[in-house]
Amino acid sequence: MRVITGAARGRKLQTPPGEQVRPTTDAVKESVFSIIQFSVEGRAFLDAFAGSGQMGIEALSRGARHAVFLDNGRASLEAVRKNLAVTGLADKAEVIPADTLSYLSNCTQHFDIAFLDPPYQTGLLQQALQLVPRVMNPGGMILCEHPAEEVLPEAVGDFILKKSYKYGKIRITVFSHKEVEGL
Repeated sequence: MRVITGAARGRKLQTPPGEQVRPTTDAVKESVFSIIQFSVEGRAFLDAFAGSGQMGIEALSRGARHAVFLDNGRASLEAVRKNLAVTGLADKAEVIPADTLSYLSNCTQHFDIAFLDPPYQTGLLQQALQLVPRVMNPGGMILCEHPAEEVLPEAVGDFILKKSYKYGKIRITVFSHKEVEGL
């Protein structure tokens, strides 16, 4: 696993040991950032269920202004901190040891891009999707990584499902604010 491009290009990232974390593959990560390539620079990025933090780190490497990393696993939080140190991006990051659902319920920050990749088949994605619109800026974008067979709602709050991309057994679904044209 590595940073694909930007300020930290080529830096190797570590993933927490064990089966608890399922890192996004480099191919899927490249596709996600191809989808949002013109929307990252200068934006606030939320990496919910962060795992290794690779998605938020990629966003920071590509010019995101700030990234918040949420996870409640000790090994994941340690990996995120180490990966931020190795990439030199820690000064633009906030690592929060928290349950994502609790954080989203009480959060006062707002984000331009949110990436949700919870453990599969747990119901956490559907729960997080109901909460995340309240922490999004108008014009924002919510991206979800989930099993290809899992169907997500057509809308959450003011965010409408704009596009869904299938990569083998994985699907990336993109929601954008109802007032935003295209993708």
